[in-house]
Amino acid sequence: MEKYFHGVLCVFIITFAFIHVVQAQDQKGFITLDCGLLPDGSSYTNPSTGLTFTSDSSFIESGQNGRVSKDSERNFEKAFVTLRYFPDGERNCYNLKVTQGTNYLIRASFLYGNYDGLNTLPNFDLFIGPNKLTTVNFNATGGGVFVEIIHMSRLSTLDICLVKTGTTTPMISTLEVRPLRSDTYISAIGSSLNLYFRGYLKDSRIVLRYPDDLNDRRWFPFSYEEWTLVTTTLNVNTSNGFDLPQGAMASAATRVNDNGTWEFPWSLKDSTTQFHLYLHFAELQTLLANETREFNVLLNGKIYYGPFSPKMLSIDTMSPQPDSKLTCKGGSCLLQLVKTTKSTLPPLINAIEIYTVVEFPQSETNQDEVLAMKKIQTAYGLSRINWQGDPCVPEQFLWAGLKCSNTDSSIPPTITFLNLSSSGLTGIIAPSIQNLTHLQELDLSNNDLAGDVPEFLADIKSLLIINLSGNNFSGQLPQKLIQKKGLKLNVEGNPKLLCTEGPCGNKHGEGGHPKKSIIVPIVSSVALIAVLIAASVLFLVLRKKNPSRSKENDRTSRSSEPPRIAKKKRFTYAEVTEMTNNFKNVLGKGGFGMVYHGYVNGTEQVAVKVLSHASKHGHKQFKAEGTAVMMF
Repeated sequence: MEKYFHGVLCVFIITFAFIHVVQAQDQKGFITLDCGLLPDGSSYTNPSTGLTFTSDSSFIESGQNGRVSKDSERNFEKAFVTLRYFPDGERNCYNLKVTQGTNYLIRASFLYGNYDGLNTLPNFDLFIGPNKLTTVNFNATGGGVFVEIIHMSRLSTLDICLVKTGTTTPMISTLEVRPLRSDTYISAIGSSLNLYFRGYLKDSRIVLRYPDDLNDRRWFPFSYEEWTLVTTTLNVNTSNGFDLPQGAMASAATRVNDNGTWEFPWSLKDSTTQFHLYLHFAELQTLLANETREFNVLLNGKIYYGPFSPKMLSIDTMSPQPDSKLTCKGGSCLLQLVKTTKSTLPPLINAIEIYTVVEFPQSETNQDEVLAMKKIQTAYGLSRINWQGDPCVPEQFLWAGLKCSNTDSSIPPTITFLNLSSSGLTGIIAPSIQNLTHLQELDLSNNDLAGDVPEFLADIKSLLIINLSGNNFSGQLPQKLIQKKGLKLNVEGNPKLLCTEGPCGNKHGEGGHPKKSIIVPIVSSVALIAVLIAASVLFLVLRKKNPSRSKENDRTSRSSEPPRIAKKKRFTYAEVTEMTNNFKNVLGKGGFGMVYHGYVNGTEQVAVKVLSHASKHGHKQFKAEGTAVMMF
C-alpha cells in the first residue's frame, strides 16, 4: 500500500487527550507536536489544516533538538524540518495526560533527513507504555516512516517511548494525538489497532484529513482501472459514530462490467497476523423501481457479512467484534463483494480501513504509585536518565533504586522498594511516599532531609524497613511509628531527633543486638533512659563583676571572674526542650554526645550536654565531666 502514501511518510508517536467528542472547527483534545521546535514563542499554524503545532519540550525531559540537512529542508513541510534525537539513555519517553478508558488515535512521524551528516538511517523500537508497538525501520530512500495506532488508555497518563536497540540514535519528527469515540474501533482487552491501510475510492490526489475529518484521520484516495467510480454532490449522512468526512463518502467504486464481483487484495506479514476490517458503504445512485443493489461480503472465500444493501445517502459501517481473530492463509488476503442472484446492480463500496492487531500483554504499574513516583521526582528535583516511562516494566528498564512485584503480566506491578540514599535530597519527607502503599523497604539515608519524621510512614502497612540515618530530622519520633510491630527503623546520625520512650534506633542491628541511634538527654538514672521523660542539666553561669572588689583584684581580672558552678537543679524534658529551642543551636559534639546552647528564664545562657546512647562512656562518667562544661 505504499504507493498510496506518496509524499513524506513519518512515524507519529504520542498520546494525550481530554475529551472524546470533537466538534467542527475545534481542536479541543488534540495534541500536535513539532519535535525539536524551540519552546519559546515558536508555535505556528499549518495553513492547509489550521492545526497549531507546538514544541514538544514540555512533554519530555531528555533529547536534543536537531534539524534536517540544508539540502533536505526545501523538500519538506515545516513540521518535518526539525526533530528530536536521543543520544543518551536506552529508553526516552514522552509522558502525556489522557482520559482513562478513552480511545486515542496516536500518530508518530520520523524523517531522518541526514540531520547528523552521517548518512546512516537509524533503527529503533517504539513502545506504548511498557509494550513494544513496532520497530522503526527506514527504507533505503530515507524518505521516512509513518506509524499510526488506535489505543485505549488504561491509565490517566501515557508513555510513548523510543528505545535504542543498536548503534544508531533514535529520533522523531512529529507527534500527534486525537481523541476518538470509545464505542468505535473497539479491540480486545490488552490489544490495540495498528493502521495498515485507510483509503477512499476516488481518482484523486487529495489526502483527506482535518478539518474534513474531525478526528484528523488521514484518508488516501485509490482506484483501479477495472473499477467504475461513482460520485455525488449531495450531502451524505455520516453520523454513525465513525463520522467519515464527506469527501470520502461522496464517492464510491463499483465494477466496470456487470459480472457481479468486486475484489480487493492485500498482503500481511504472515498467516498468524490478526487484523480488523472496517468497510464503509453509502448508496450514491438513485435506484429505479426495478433496480436492486444487494451483495455478500466475502473474506478469503468465506461469507463475512450479507446479504447487504447500502442505504441511500447514509453511511453503514461493517465493523468486527472486539475479539475477532481474522487471519489470512500465508498472509495473502482477499476481500470480495459478490452480487446476489436477486441483485440487478453490481456491488458498491466507499471506503476501507485495515488494522493489524497488536497485543499489549504487559499491564502498566499501579497508577497511584506511578503518580506518587512522579510527584516524588518533582519534589526532590531528581533528574535521572533512566527515570522515564513506566517505573517497573519492562524489567530491563526498571528505574534505578526501585524494586517491584511483577509476577503476572496481567496484574499491574507495584513498587516494593525505594532507595534514594545519597541522592542529595533536601526538605521534608515527600508526602507522596505514603501513596506507595505496597512499599516494604524505604531508604532515605545520607541526605539532607529535615523537619519531623511523618506519622504516615507508620500507616504503610507493608513497610518493614525504614532507613533515615544521616539526615537532619528533628522533633520526636511519632509514637505510632515507634510501636509499629515488625518494623526495623534506623535513624542514626540525626542529632536533633529526639525520642522519649521505646526503641528508637535501628531496632535490630547486625547480629540481632539492639542498637540505639537517637541521642537522648541525660536523665537522673540510667534505668530510666528507655522512657526519657526528664533530663538533668548542669548550668554554668557567668558571675557578674562584684562592684566591691578591690582595684587590685579588678586589675587581675579586668573582664570578669572565672565561671562559677550554678546550683544544681533537675529539669523536665519539656523544660530542656524549651530552653534549647528544641535543640536548635549546636555548640559542638564530644565523646558523650552533642552540646546545645540555650537560655534559662530567657536571660541566663547555658550549655546543655546530651548523652547519646552511642557514646562509649557511661552515665557516671558523664556526670563527673558535667562540671567541665563551660558557660558563655
